[in-house]
Amino acid sequence: MRILVYGAGVLGSYLAHVLVRGGNDVTLLARGRRLAELQKDRLVIRHYFQMRTTVDKVKVIPELRAEDVYDLIFVVMKYSDFQAVLPTLAVNQSKHVVIVGNNASPGEMFDYLQMNSPAEKKVAFGFQASAGWREDGRMICIRGPKGQMTIGGLGEELSWRPVIDRAFVNAKYTVTYHSDMEEWLNSHMVLILPLNLISPATGGNLRQAAGSKKMLNLVVNALDEAHRVLETLGYTVVPAVQNQLTREKRKLFYVGLKIITGTPLGRILLSDKAVSEAEMVLLHQAFNRLKERAGIPTPNWDQLVSNAPQWQG
Repeated sequence: MRILVYGAGVLGSYLAHVLVRGGNDVTLLARGRRLAELQKDRLVIRHYFQMRTTVDKVKVIPELRAEDVYDLIFVVMKYSDFQAVLPTLAVNQSKHVVIVGNNASPGEMFDYLQMNSPAEKKVAFGFQASAGWREDGRMICIRGPKGQMTIGGLGEELSWRPVIDRAFVNAKYTVTYHSDMEEWLNSHMVLILPLNLISPATGGNLRQAAGSKKMLNLVVNALDEAHRVLETLGYTVVPAVQNQLTREKRKLFYVGLKIITGTPLGRILLSDKAVSEAEMVLLHQAFNRLKERAGIPTPNWDQLVSNAPQWQG
């Protein structure tokens, strides 16, 4: 398949690696220093847990032209960057698009692309289960034994799912489908926000958080409040185990938080090395709008946010 990965950060780079190794004709869209790196050194990824480095040759372009046609486009970016690329996607003639990443407004993006495209676009939303950071011209990728992505539409099954499946047929990668990705993405958003409030709440000292029963319980309670906001608005929290962790398995979740904040890798993944503050701020603003609609108190959540003035307003 002829595939474009629009975005050459950590997650886009890893997805391109998977698709190349799966036998696809892959092009990466990159700009500035990242474009120069890929042209000079090819696609270099250090797989952290696997303790190996891969180097792949991929095509690289600096922009997507209206006349460029791909069988499938994956847009892999931070939430704070999606809006800027929607006009380019809309006028491009490619038909199948998967928007991958944290996303608090998939419905608005879907509507924009349908209203501003010369022909109907098939649009899905996804989330890739990996993380990492950029270091010395290469990407450090944190993932499990196999890459994984959850993909779906907005309340209905994807009629064009075979197109996506064909991209991964020979790849060492797992794709799961969910019929309502707005529900899935909101659930994920309310999970990661309190986790990423731990660092500003402790002045960046996550080791201190690991030893603070008060702080860890505050995070558990804040997540439970966020789940109640979603439920009040008619959303189902998915996966179901996420809700169970704050209500039926609190001790297990508490221990997990203690481990995450107490280990070097966990502290890296919750630090600004691997987290975009701009993205978290925009996601928090989106959650605030959900809170206003729900109209229920969230004292633990509010206490966490009070320690992060850059998230307020």
